[in-house]
Order: sequence, then C-alpha cells, then structure tokens
Amino acid sequence: MNFALILFVLLVMTGIIWLIDLVWLKKHRNKSDKDPWWVEYGASFFPVILVVFVLRSFIVEPFKIPSGSMIPTLLVGDFILVNKYTYGIRLPVIDKKIIDVNLPARGDVMVFRYPEDPSLDYIKRVIGLPGDTVAYQNKRLSINGKPVPVVAEGDYLHPERLYYSRRYRETLGEVSYSILNDGDAPAYIPDASRFPGRENCKYNTAGVICRVPAGHYFVMGDNRDNSRDSRAWGFVPEENIVGKAFFIWLNFSDPGRIGSFK
Repeated sequence: MNFALILFVLLVMTGIIWLIDLVWLKKHRNKSDKDPWWVEYGASFFPVILVVFVLRSFIVEPFKIPSGSMIPTLLVGDFILVNKYTYGIRLPVIDKKIIDVNLPARGDVMVFRYPEDPSLDYIKRVIGLPGDTVAYQNKRLSINGKPVPVVAEGDYLHPERLYYSRRYRETLGEVSYSILNDGDAPAYIPDASRFPGRENCKYNTAGVICRVPAGHYFVMGDNRDNSRDSRAWGFVPEENIVGKAFFIWLNFSDPGRIGSFK
C-alpha cells in the first residue's frame, strides 16, 4: 500500500472542497444555512491532512520494526522515527531529490526502499559508501583493507526464542554499536541473488568482498547471522533512500525502550 499516494489524493480532494467553499459556496449560502456534510467534513479535514502530509513527507515518518535483523539495536515491535531531510529534500510520492543536504555516513541506521521490491521499506546499518571495498570474511568486517575494531561484550539472550548469540561492540568511524553472531551459523553467504552490480562482489567460503559502485551503499543488519542484506541482495541505490532512523517513540511490550536508540 502506497500510503504517501493515498495521503496525497486525500489532500487534493479535501483541498479542492475547501477552496471551492472558500471562494464560491460561502458567498452564495445564507449565514443561517448549515454547511453541506461533504463541505463540512472536507473543509475540516483539509488542514489536518495538510499538516500530516507535510510532516510525513519532509520532516519525520514513523516506521515499525518488522523483523529481528537489527537486534540488539532495534527489536521487533519498536516504533521509530525516521528523519526525512537528513539526506536531502525529496518531492513526495515521486521521491525525486530536489535539495542536497547530507550524504549517508558509515554507521548510520538507514531506512530505504528494498531494491528487489521497492514497495517494501527496509532498515539496515550503512557499512560501505560509494567506492569503498567492504570485506566480510569469517564474520569480521574490514573497510578498504582496514579491520573494523570489535570487542567482545558477552553473550546475548534472545528473550522470545531463548537462545544465546555472541555479542560484540563494533566501532565504525565515530559510531559504536552492538552486533550479534551465532556460533553455529556458516561464514559463507548461502542465498545471494543475481543482483545488479554482482560483478563487483567476490564470494568465497569465508563470506564476501564487494566494491561499492558509485551512487550506491552497502548495508548490513546488526544481527549478522539473521539478516538478509547487501551481502545477499546487493547495493542500495541512492534514489531508494527514505531517511535516517534516530528515535524509538513507542514499544507496547517494553515502554522502557522509548528513547533508547540514538
């Protein structure tokens, strides 16, 4: 469902009703007459829909975490806010960038349209920038030949599934975050697609090495052995970017998580 398009259609319809009433109907209606129901509802909903449309299109958009690929940073059921202008101002519905602001940085948690099905929004961490060589070998990450610092943090208990993963603190540039690895999961990538730009990647028994094409980004989930990401389906085109995740605003099962993500 294209919610942005539905919202835009409602905005246009209610806006037309509001405008017709303002410039014509009011002038030909007695002050004692009650507004027709379609004018009353259309005109009253227009400012509300306008505010929601502007906020969602240009400032922030709510997003619900649907899977465990970003555990332990984000959990299933977290409701987050996505900054829509961090990476530039885009026209709503057609998603065409009209103003550049910032570019994604390594370590950002980014929402984007899934390259294999743009109707779906995905959330992952930015690992590689255009021109970078990203190597994920034997479950250790390197960028342009330099290993990314990682420190063991102890085991992580998945509360719903009651099993442990190994937890590490990874530092990518100025950003530090926790990642998970499962000891019994293979290092190789078993389900890689024939994605555009696959010739930039080399797969082996230890994992994958990719050079990120211009205008694209390499992303991974923090739950490394339970995330299907750029290692399997390739690079995120710049035009697919939605925004930067920055805040947990609700979690029904664990209110203590509100505001815990930066």
